[in-house]
Amino acid sequence: MQHREPTEQIIDHLFRQQAGKMVAVLSHLGGFKHLHLIEDIVQESFISAFQQWKLKGIPQQPEAWLMKTAKNKAIDLLRRINYHTRYVQSQQTNDYTEQVEPFFHEQEISDSELRMIFACCHPSLKTEDQIALTLKLVFSFSISEIARALVLTETVVQKRMSRAKSFLASQSIPLEIPAAQALQERMESVRTILYLLFNEGYSSRKADEIIRKDLCIEAMRCTKIIAEHTAVADPANQALLALMCLHASRFDSRSSNEHEIILLEEQNRGLWDIELMSIGYYYLNMASSGETITRYHLEAAIAAEHCKAAKYSDTNWQQLLQWYEILLRIDASPVILLNRSLVIHAIGETEKAIQAILAIPGIDILMNHDPQYSAVLGYLYTKYSDTIKAKDYLQKALAITDSRAEKELLQARINQLSIKN
Repeated sequence: MQHREPTEQIIDHLFRQQAGKMVAVLSHLGGFKHLHLIEDIVQESFISAFQQWKLKGIPQQPEAWLMKTAKNKAIDLLRRINYHTRYVQSQQTNDYTEQVEPFFHEQEISDSELRMIFACCHPSLKTEDQIALTLKLVFSFSISEIARALVLTETVVQKRMSRAKSFLASQSIPLEIPAAQALQERMESVRTILYLLFNEGYSSRKADEIIRKDLCIEAMRCTKIIAEHTAVADPANQALLALMCLHASRFDSRSSNEHEIILLEEQNRGLWDIELMSIGYYYLNMASSGETITRYHLEAAIAAEHCKAAKYSDTNWQQLLQWYEILLRIDASPVILLNRSLVIHAIGETEKAIQAILAIPGIDILMNHDPQYSAVLGYLYTKYSDTIKAKDYLQKALAITDSRAEKELLQARINQLSIKN
C-alpha cells in the first residue's frame, strides 16, 4: 500500500467531514445555480490547507481553520456572484462579512446540511440520482466511491451527477426543509441514503479497509440531526440511529491488530462499547412511540438481540428468526434472506439454511458480483461437512472479492479444508 504523509491523511479525513458542510452553507448563500463555483471554492480551500499545513504544520483546530477559510471564500463567492452590479461593487468587505457571518454558526451549519439533504432528495429527481447526488454533495464521495456503492460504472455516475446538478440549477430548487406531505415523501429517501452510507462504511468494499469508520461516523452524525431535529422528528429516524449505534458498538471486535476479519462467533465481547449500546437502546425505546414498524425498527431489534447476549452461545436465535420473518414481509431483499439463513443454521438446520440461500431469486447472478453469497455458502457447506462444495464456493468468493482481509480469511478457510483432506 502506498505510504501517505500525515498531512495528506488528515486532509482526506477532514474533506470527508467538512466539505459537505462547506458546500451546504455556501449553497445556502449562493444558491444551486452557482454550484459549480461553490464546489471549486471548497476544493480551493482544501488545496490551500494542504499547501499551508505542509509548510507551517497542522493548526490546533483544523476544522475551525477550514471553516474560517470557507467564510472568507464565501465573501469571495458573493463578490463573484454580484460582480456586475455596480452597487455591490461599491460595498466594503465588512458588509459582506456581516452578510456571511450568520450562516457559519454551528446550528445554522447543521440546518444547512439538513436542507441540502432534502434538496438532493427532491421528488422530481430519480431515486438513483438522489442517492448519487447526496453522496457527492453532502458526504463528499468521489465518483469511483459512488460507483462502487451503487454497483455502477463511473461513466453512468458522471451522467447522473450532471443531470441532477443541472436540474437543481435550472429549477432554482430552494434549500429548505419541506413541510407536511412533502416532508414525508422525501424522508424515506433520506433514510435510505444514510443507511447506505453507514453500510458502505461498516462493510467496506475498499481493498485495504475492513471498516471505514469515517463513513459510519458521518452517517451517524447526520442521522442524529434528523432523529433529534424537531422539524423532522420521526420514530423511523430514531430506529435508524439505534441500529447504527448498536452496530458501531462492535467496531473494535470485528478485526484484529493485524487487520484480520473476526467473525461474530469469535469476537471478544469485552471490547464491545457499552456506552454506544446504551445509546442504541435509548433511541430504540424512543422509536417505539409510533404505531408503524419499519425495517429500521426490526433491524435495530435484531442488532439489540446480538448485543444482549453475553456469549455467542447465549444468543436467542429463535427470537432472531421471528424478527427476520417479520422483516421479510417488509423487505425480502437478497441480503436479508442471506442473513436469515445464518440464523436458520445457528438453530441447527444447516441443510435448510443452504437451500434457503440457493433459493434466493437471482442467486447465480448475485454470486458473480458479490462475494458474500458464495462465502456464506462455503461456510455452511464446511459446517455440513461437504468439503468439495465448501471449497468450490470459497474459491468463487475469493476470485471476486477486492478486500485484502476477506481474501486472507477465505484463503485460510480453503487451506484448512485442504489439510483435513
